[in-house]
Amino acid sequence: MQKVEFIKSSSDTFQKTEAIKNLRTNLQFCGADIRVIMLTSTFPGEGKSSTSIELAKSFAELGKRTVFVDCDLRKSVSLSWFTSDERLYGLTHFLSGMQNLENCICETDVPNLHILFPGVCPPNPVELFNTKRFSAMINALKEHYSFVIIDTPPMANVVDAAVLSQYCDGSVFVISQGNVRYRLAQKMIEQLGRSGSKVLGVTFNKVDSKQNYLQKSYYGRFYGKKYGKYGGYGNYGRSDRNSEEEK
Repeated sequence: MQKVEFIKSSSDTFQKTEAIKNLRTNLQFCGADIRVIMLTSTFPGEGKSSTSIELAKSFAELGKRTVFVDCDLRKSVSLSWFTSDERLYGLTHFLSGMQNLENCICETDVPNLHILFPGVCPPNPVELFNTKRFSAMINALKEHYSFVIIDTPPMANVVDAAVLSQYCDGSVFVISQGNVRYRLAQKMIEQLGRSGSKVLGVTFNKVDSKQNYLQKSYYGRFYGKKYGKYGGYGNYGRSDRNSEEEK
């Protein structure tokens, strides 16, 4: 199995760590059958990839065997988080039949955490996802891991996330504070729901915790007023009844 190490970062803060733990806990309360979880966003740069890998790390640190699958084949950033002396194979090497799955998965220096990089960028990403080989891969990962965290491309650009949602138990929508109008975010979330995905909730990213009204959201205040029935960091799965009470 390939091996990689995280490039150490000094950007972690107490608030960030607690927010990810809060996200992890609320996802666990969504049910024991929610094990394959995809994250997506409206636009690039909203932090869905960093949220995805931090969530995967958090599950691994809890002692859960976890694999992070980077399905953003068009513009992946995951390789920039790691260092390795090896030539790395990834998802497209497996889906194209060039390598077996074991040769493409990487062991990380975080116990219980493995990662499947995207591999070389193909001319037809969506076609690779619409194959029996990809479906069989997800089933195989479910047999060997407690959680499968999938990072997908932004929804406003391509249809990859909608296609990938059929293989997942649920999806999380990442919104960067101040960068997306709420009506557009609502439209993207509704589109995700129409694709057959079980939308577990919304998580806010890049929150300015110095602002009091946002600080409440950072630690779990419900944002039903802006984003309908989906909540903030601490409110995955809160009922519509609760959102109506807070309107």
